[in-house]
Amino acid sequence: MSDEVAAPEGEQTVKATDRPTTGRAFGPPGGIPGDKSMNFGPSAKRLLRRLRPQRVQVSLVVVLAVFSVGLAVLGPKILGKVTDIIFAGYIGKKYPSNMTKEQIIEQTRAAGNGRVADLLQGVDLVPGAGIDFDALRNVLMLVLALYLGSFFLSWMQGYILNGVVQRTVLDLRSEVEDKLNRLPLSYFDGAPRGELLSRVTNDIDNISTSLQQTLSQLLTSLLTVVGVLTMMFVVSPLLALIALVSIPISMIVTAVIAKRSQARFVAQWRHTGALNGQIEEAFTGHELVKVFGRQKEIEASFATKNEELYQAAFGAQFISGLIMPLMMFVGNLNYVVIAVVGGLRVASGQLSLGDVQAFIQYSRQFTQPLTQVASMANLLQSGVASAERVFEVLDAEEQVPDDKTPETVTQARGRVEFEHVSFSYNPDKPLITDLSLVAEPGMTVAIVGPTGAGKTTLVNLIMRFYELNGGRITLDGVDITELTRHDLRSRIGMVLQDTWLFGGTIRDNIRDNILYGNLNASEDDMLAAAKATYVDRFVHSLPDGYDTVIDEEGSNVSAGEKQLLTIARAFLADPQLLILDEATSSVDTRTEVLVQRAMAALRSDRTSFVIAHRLSTIRDANLILVMENGAIVEQGNHRELLALNGAYSNLYNAQFSGAVTTEEEAVPAGPPVLRS
Repeated sequence: MSDEVAAPEGEQTVKATDRPTTGRAFGPPGGIPGDKSMNFGPSAKRLLRRLRPQRVQVSLVVVLAVFSVGLAVLGPKILGKVTDIIFAGYIGKKYPSNMTKEQIIEQTRAAGNGRVADLLQGVDLVPGAGIDFDALRNVLMLVLALYLGSFFLSWMQGYILNGVVQRTVLDLRSEVEDKLNRLPLSYFDGAPRGELLSRVTNDIDNISTSLQQTLSQLLTSLLTVVGVLTMMFVVSPLLALIALVSIPISMIVTAVIAKRSQARFVAQWRHTGALNGQIEEAFTGHELVKVFGRQKEIEASFATKNEELYQAAFGAQFISGLIMPLMMFVGNLNYVVIAVVGGLRVASGQLSLGDVQAFIQYSRQFTQPLTQVASMANLLQSGVASAERVFEVLDAEEQVPDDKTPETVTQARGRVEFEHVSFSYNPDKPLITDLSLVAEPGMTVAIVGPTGAGKTTLVNLIMRFYELNGGRITLDGVDITELTRHDLRSRIGMVLQDTWLFGGTIRDNIRDNILYGNLNASEDDMLAAAKATYVDRFVHSLPDGYDTVIDEEGSNVSAGEKQLLTIARAFLADPQLLILDEATSSVDTRTEVLVQRAMAALRSDRTSFVIAHRLSTIRDANLILVMENGAIVEQGNHRELLALNGAYSNLYNAQFSGAVTTEEEAVPAGPPVLRS
């Protein structure tokens, strides 16, 4: 098996032995965020600042919420009038019409019923008259109009806010996607794919849900508290002061519980990312897991991570879930006190029955938004925890930007020169030091060496997947750092050992893929490339030919056929430079001979870098570089290097050595036989 871990075409290829085994992209090793609690306040403010581009719509939402809540808050006060009209009509009908209200009160007080007299003092009764149904109808119609108006304004508020949130999340997703394209490939070396996918998908979805559910309720709840509190002071300042006692109690309860649940929400999403990473690795390497019989170990690892997620999620949800019942308990106590004191005030004539009824409704409306705000604390914390994880991606250090006034290659010849190049994945472990070489136009440069020698690193540096620590690389005399990455990579075709296909037809994968194909190529060009790379030969055996649909994993074509498809893709692109990283490792011997001929045609008139472990495939290379520990120890053509009887000769002969038998072990080994 090769020592290079190849990525999809156009992405980085990093040697397993060279790249750092622990990444710092997300903080601790492996890309998993630490256990430290998030900084809630600044992260929440940063999240809300993302609404700034929608400030006009947000302002409209606030205005609609103010009027909607204002109309809803007026309802109980006016409904109190309904109670007063009914009560006054019921009481007034019991007294003769020839008496005045004052006479009735004096008569009642003279009879020793002082409390009843005080009660009648606060009632707007008309002796002898019953319920005024006209007035009752008018008040009810007014209340209905208020609530309908409040409903319509609230609906408009929700509609506009939904657009604000979804556009904000749309911009956030786009920003994260753009950020990922600007990150250096070394960032992904230390980032488990499942963890990164969790941030890009699960965490952003959680932000969307949190903003959608909390912004509207939070705004409405706060406005309701202000409006209801105002009306409570209008109705009865004493009862309003009693109701205010619940605010500090509610704040203390919410703060204590939120502080305890905050770290658990961070842990919940951290364990979610870790579990996603484990699942992605297990499914991606499913065949390898089966081959080595590691199902039980994978299941045990999954069970452990799943249990950790369960414990974190249970703790977060349980602790934050205590807020609602505790707030309801505080609200019920407040309700009892208001009902008792309000009843005494009605009995003393200081308040009308309708005002007490309105105040009790207000007390419910007052505690309800406080309870809602408290219950939203868990959702808000969860959303901000996800936002901080996404912000860590957005704040990651980006790759060195392209020069604002880039150079370009005026005369494309394909001359590549390394001038005293130094590079290492880890500053403490030098890999390539003071490397110099020249690849003249049209040359085929083969790179060979043992595992971890730095072969793939060399071509990665040509692609500018990583930045040099020292020296420079030039293409046709122009420093590659002075070219834009797009300009540089558009001149290079790359075929990797680990192939990568896209969901679509075979034709799509060779020519029509929007991001990776050659859109200027005709159908005839595509067929010519397919025939030259012997793709055409196996395509005709498929039921739908070039219209055969393959999935992203290419599970319905063999490994060799996938490799031929990637070679055809590079053939059609007609690049100035060609990089082949064990490009024929998955094809059979007979096909390899045919592909070698095609590759010879493909390499003509262009500079090629070929990484090979099977040295028989690069005997016709113009220049062979033998690398050990990041340095070129030998260079020359096949015959010259064999004649040196050095590192290349040892590598070459090792491929033809037979297995040592018991009888052979007793016989002293003779000198190696060189095969040319």
